[in-house]
Amino acid sequence: METEGISNKINPDLIKERQKCTFNTVELTYLLDGGEEKTKERKSREFFFLEDPELRSKIPLEYLSHKEKYEESVRIACKIFQKVQQLQSEGKGGMDNFREILGGQLGSALLKDGNPLTLHYVMFIPTLMGQGNIEQQAEWIQKAWNCDIIGTYAQTELGHGTFIRGLETTSTYDPKTEEFVLDSPTLTSYKWWPGGLGQSANYAIVVAQLYTQGKCHGIHPFIVQLRDEKTHKPLPGIKIGEIGCKMGMNCTNNGYLGFENVRIPRTNMLMKNNKVLPDGTYVQSPSSKLTYGTMIFVRVVLVQDAATYLKKAAIIATRYSAIRHQSQINPNEPEVQILDFVTQQYKLLPYISMCFAFQYTANWLWDIYNNVTGELESGQLNNLPELHAASCVLKAVSSADAAQGVETLRLACGGHGYMTSSNLPRTYGLVTAMCTYEGENTVLLLQTARFLIKTWQNKTNIGKLPTVKYLETSLHRKIPFEKSAKWIISALQQTAAGKINLANQHINERVKKGQSQEDAWNNTSIELAAAAELHGRMFIVETYYNTVNNLKKQTSRELGIVLQQLLELYAVYTILRSTGDVLRFTDALGRDMEALQLWLEELLAAIRPNAVALVDSFDIRDEVLSSALGAYDGNVYERLYEEAQKSPLNQEPVNKSFHMYLKPFMQSNL
Repeated sequence: METEGISNKINPDLIKERQKCTFNTVELTYLLDGGEEKTKERKSREFFFLEDPELRSKIPLEYLSHKEKYEESVRIACKIFQKVQQLQSEGKGGMDNFREILGGQLGSALLKDGNPLTLHYVMFIPTLMGQGNIEQQAEWIQKAWNCDIIGTYAQTELGHGTFIRGLETTSTYDPKTEEFVLDSPTLTSYKWWPGGLGQSANYAIVVAQLYTQGKCHGIHPFIVQLRDEKTHKPLPGIKIGEIGCKMGMNCTNNGYLGFENVRIPRTNMLMKNNKVLPDGTYVQSPSSKLTYGTMIFVRVVLVQDAATYLKKAAIIATRYSAIRHQSQINPNEPEVQILDFVTQQYKLLPYISMCFAFQYTANWLWDIYNNVTGELESGQLNNLPELHAASCVLKAVSSADAAQGVETLRLACGGHGYMTSSNLPRTYGLVTAMCTYEGENTVLLLQTARFLIKTWQNKTNIGKLPTVKYLETSLHRKIPFEKSAKWIISALQQTAAGKINLANQHINERVKKGQSQEDAWNNTSIELAAAAELHGRMFIVETYYNTVNNLKKQTSRELGIVLQQLLELYAVYTILRSTGDVLRFTDALGRDMEALQLWLEELLAAIRPNAVALVDSFDIRDEVLSSALGAYDGNVYERLYEEAQKSPLNQEPVNKSFHMYLKPFMQSNL
C-alpha cells in the first residue's frame, strides 16, 4: 500500500491496544517463523523484493483492462524470477524462498491477483523431478530451472476435474516412428484451467490416457512442446488460448489446450515409474500410487497458504475493529470500538486462533511429506496411503475454513470491507479458489473417508498410523466431562469414531439389502464426507494441542499462557460446531455444552486485550497486506480517501459521458 501523503502518526486506539499486550510480540514472531535467524532471513527476503521499484505497478491493477493486467503480471513475474535466480546464485534459493515467493504472503504482495509463472515452479519442475527418469531429469530440469523453457501442468479438462481416471485426452503410441500421438477427441477433452497455459508457457506436462498395442493403460504424464521456442507461436496441431475472467486470480493466465495429431518422441513420456519400450511394450511400475506425488505436494503447500491468507484477513479485520467506533453498549456513553462487542470478538478471535492451528498442522504435514517421499525413494510405500488421506482432508478442511474465515472477517469490517482497497475481496477470491483446485473438497473428503473405512474394517497396524490410531480405543471409551482441551480431543475422537462406525454399518446394511458396494457407498456419502471432515478437524485440534504443549517448554510464561488460551479457544470453537454429533456419539450432556459456551465467552474476554498484539506478531508488512483498513499505523480513513483518488474517474472533473448521454437525457423533458 502506498503511503505518500499519509502522516506517520499511529492511530491512538492502536497505541492503547498495543499497550495492553501481556506478552512479547517479537518472541511470538520468532516462534512462528522458527527462530530469530528465520525471521531475519524472511525480512531480508521481503526487503530484497518489496523495496525494488521495478516490482511496483504504477496504476492499481483493478483499473487496468484484462489484457493490461496480464501484460503487467508477466513483466513483474519475469523480474521476480530474475531475482529468484540471483538468490540461487548466492546460495539462498531454498524451498522456503519458493513457498513464500509463490505463496500467499510475499507472492500475493508482488502479484496481487495471481502469477502466470507459478505452475512452472510449483508443478512443472516438481513433476519432472518426481516422475522423470535420470535421463529425462538431465535433459529437462536445468532448462526449467534456468527458465530457458517455461512449463505448466495440464491435467484438468473442460469435462473432467478431480476424477482424473475419466480424462479423455489420448496419447497413442506409434512403434513405427517411436512417437506418441496426442489427440483431443471431444470438446470436453480440451485441457482447461492450467495456470500460465494461456499465453505464458511454451511447454506442458500433459496428463493423457496412454494407448499402446491396442490397449489403454490409464493416465500418464507426457512432456509436450506447445509453442515455438523463438517465436512463441503455437505449434501445428496445438489449439491454445486463455479461458477468460474469473472471480479472482485474473493474472494467473489460466488456459485451454486441444491436440490434433500432435506427435512427440517416445522419450517424452515421463518414465521413472511406468515405461513404454521402443516396440510398444508397456512396463508397469510396482506401485501405481507413485504417480500421485505432485498433487500431494501441492495439497501440502495449500494448507500453509490457507494459514497465510487467513492471517492477512485477521490482521486487517482486527486492526480495523480496534479503530472503528460505532454504536453504544451503554446509553449516554461514547461510541465504542467495535472490538468491544462480543459478537465482533466471536467473528475475529477464533480465526486468529485458527491461523495458529493451520500453521502448526501445515508444519506437521510438511515434515510427514518429506519423510514419506524419502521412504518412497528407497521403495517403502507403507505410509503413502495415510499421507494421501491426511493431505486430502487437511487441504479440504483448511481451505473451506479459511474461505469461510476470510468472508466472515470481511463482513466484520462492514461496508468498508467491500472496498477493493481493503484487499479482503481479492483475498477471498484467492482463498475460495483453493476449495476446488488440486481436488474438489467433497471429493477429497470422500477419498479420506475411503481410507478411514478401510482402516476401521481392518485394524491391523493401526497403532503405527498417527492420524488414525485413536480408532483403536475411542468408540466405547467413557470420558467424563471436564473443562480442558484434552477432554475436547477425546470427545471429538469418540465422535469421529462413532460417525465412521455408523457410516460403515449403513454401507453394510445397504449391501445386505441388495445394493452394490458402489451404490451403497454413494448412498452413504453424506455421512462419509461428514465423518472425514470431523476426523480432519479433530486431528487439527490434536496437532495444535501437541504443538503448544511442546512450545510452552521453550517460551516465556506470559507467551505460554496466551498460546494455551488460543489453543483452548480453537478447541472449544471446533467442538461447538459439532454439538449435535457430540451429544449423539458421546456421554456429553446438554449442561456440558452450556459449560463449553460459557468457556468460549471467558476465552474471548481473556484474549481480547491481546487481539491487536497477536496479529502484530504475524509480522506481515503493509505492502503484503495491501489494505487501506489493515496498515500498521491504523490511518484507515486517510488511506481509503487516498485510494479513492487513484480511480481514473477522479482524474477529470467531468466525464465525457455527461455530455454524450447524461445531459441530453436530463434535458429530454421525460
